[in-house]
Amino acid sequence: MTAFSKSDFGPGFSWGVATSAYQIEGAVSEDGRSPSIWDTFSHTPGKIKTGENGDVACDFYHRYQGDIAFIRQMNMQVHRFSLAWPRILPGGTGPVNPKGLDFYHRVIDRTLELGLKPWVTLYHWDLPQVLEDKGGWTNREIVSWFGEYVEVCARAFGDKVKHWMVLNEPTVFTALGYMQGKHAPGRKGLGNFLPAVHHAAMAQAEGGRILRANVKDAQIGTTFSASYVEAAGPTWLSRAAAASYDAVVNRLFIEPALGLGYPWKAAPFLLALKRYIRPGDMEKLAFDFDFIGLQTYFRQQVRFDPLALGTFAREIPHAERGGELTEMGWEVWPENIYLLLRQFSAYKGVKRILITENGAAFPDTPQGERVSDPQRLKYIQDHLAQVLRAKREGVPVEGYFYWSLLDNFEWAEGYRPRFGLVYVDYPTQKRILKDSGRWFGEFLAN
Repeated sequence: MTAFSKSDFGPGFSWGVATSAYQIEGAVSEDGRSPSIWDTFSHTPGKIKTGENGDVACDFYHRYQGDIAFIRQMNMQVHRFSLAWPRILPGGTGPVNPKGLDFYHRVIDRTLELGLKPWVTLYHWDLPQVLEDKGGWTNREIVSWFGEYVEVCARAFGDKVKHWMVLNEPTVFTALGYMQGKHAPGRKGLGNFLPAVHHAAMAQAEGGRILRANVKDAQIGTTFSASYVEAAGPTWLSRAAAASYDAVVNRLFIEPALGLGYPWKAAPFLLALKRYIRPGDMEKLAFDFDFIGLQTYFRQQVRFDPLALGTFAREIPHAERGGELTEMGWEVWPENIYLLLRQFSAYKGVKRILITENGAAFPDTPQGERVSDPQRLKYIQDHLAQVLRAKREGVPVEGYFYWSLLDNFEWAEGYRPRFGLVYVDYPTQKRILKDSGRWFGEFLAN
């Protein structure tokens, strides 16, 4: 028994699951889709830890009807999924691919048919490779390229889809993809990271404006990766390092959207962004989002390190903190989600918050037609208790979307980590609803 019920969250609280196109769809060369940066990256030797790729993934492209039915079986209300830019505009810009639009119409229609609400993410990291060849997010032209893509999607699906998220975790795809090289497209250095940040922040707001102009009664948001940041020591140097780290991890994209500019006072190295800022840009960074999505999995503890580039903060490895770890090696610390909800709700311009991703990977082994996953179930329940705690204290949190519906291609980690509520046997593509998914079905039935 849990210490709370569905009714404790209120009748307006949204329950759902999240996925992303590249991680589940497969069919990477079918019906006119062009390669994305993740196709290129995953086929580059040494980039994916397991040597795998997303060519087939969960084969959602062919199995979407049954997969969406699992959401209904769990009594969820929301199907959050992303559109693949290279499936809709194979050239990045220019002619629209009718077969790409048709696929997403079928996905949306199936979602609505089952009484679910489609919440669409426009960009979940699968940039068309043809645009990366022109500089990708480091090229200022991407703001207009992205704007064209958003307008195509808004006009194609706006009569059916009313909930939109512009970007998925811009801090992650700019930092891991354009500074650390751990994710696609595999670039490194501040010279790539900083222009990518500014152009993504501009695209975030521009996407919102285009949606507002083209979709009647739209609810428009964007999503931010977030981790509660703690100083590991009591010294002022540790506190300053934590503040600098927090500025990059949690403040870098929300504050420009709120009209507050970049947090360069806390992280002075961000002053180098100014070389990419043109007159009028700072005003264009702002957009009045109807909601924000927070996506969080763990906290961060940092200590001062004079050799740490930019922030002078060094993360304390999760394994050194002494607590439970997920299969990703991430610390399980549920209060993280409560503290982040409090932190983001303190912004004057934040109206509504939804947890648009939260979840955990643990080893799962089928036993016949059942998959027992007690660690994941406890993780979910403990995090929901913290969400409810924040809500009872007045935080305007209005939803929880679990990551993910299906076990899937987990980016540079390959297929080993399993986050899903539905187990996927990749060789056969057989699905099994895990015990955690069964729990959701019972919990949300009341």
